[in-house]
Amino acid sequence: MAKIVFGMNVSLDGYVDHDKFAPDAALFRHWIEHVHGLTGSLYGRHMYEIMRYWDEDRPEWTPDLRDFAAAWRRQPKWVVSRSLKSVGPNATLVGDDTEAAVRRLKDELPGEISVSGPGLAGSLTELVDEYRLYVHPVVLGRGKPFFAAPRPRLRLVASDLIGGDVIRLTYVPGGCVQFIRDELACPGPCGGRFRLWNPADEPTTLPQSAHRASAGRKRHKK
Repeated sequence: MAKIVFGMNVSLDGYVDHDKFAPDAALFRHWIEHVHGLTGSLYGRHMYEIMRYWDEDRPEWTPDLRDFAAAWRRQPKWVVSRSLKSVGPNATLVGDDTEAAVRRLKDELPGEISVSGPGLAGSLTELVDEYRLYVHPVVLGRGKPFFAAPRPRLRLVASDLIGGDVIRLTYVPGGCVQFIRDELACPGPCGGRFRLWNPADEPTTLPQSAHRASAGRKRHKK
């Protein structure tokens, strides 16, 4: 049975944008090895059209770029779209009943199948086995979030530094953490809820206890 994985480059404030993240050499080699190891990839129309860039050789490419392109071309691809009438080499068009089609792939194939794009991953929440956030030290302020609703409950299972400044956070479904809008919530006995930092937020009003603590510190300094 295949494992369905969803991984993308993401900003500190949770947004994805393929134009905003330039991987260093180590991270790009990681992506090459990732693609080499995949059983195949699932795409929505938009992400597939972006990735068609790799279908045609370009004279300015470095050896690493050529290696990535070769790996991408070799792997089977399934494209979920009702508007596309045809797809490129080594690709299969998936029209209606996407969930049933993905379940069949998961049941019949080994290894890992990658889901590309937040929209498609969000529609397959019940089938995604692992989420991989490649967090870059960049703040975008707006854009398309990594997690499209519904947001699953997740459990952190690994964190790795890749290259000079990218941290990969690996989550699996289940556990104590649930993404609810811009908060982390614990559905367990603790009932805790923690607000995610967002630079676009307006300054929040501190609770009275915090004001009293702050005032106490000021009096102590005097």
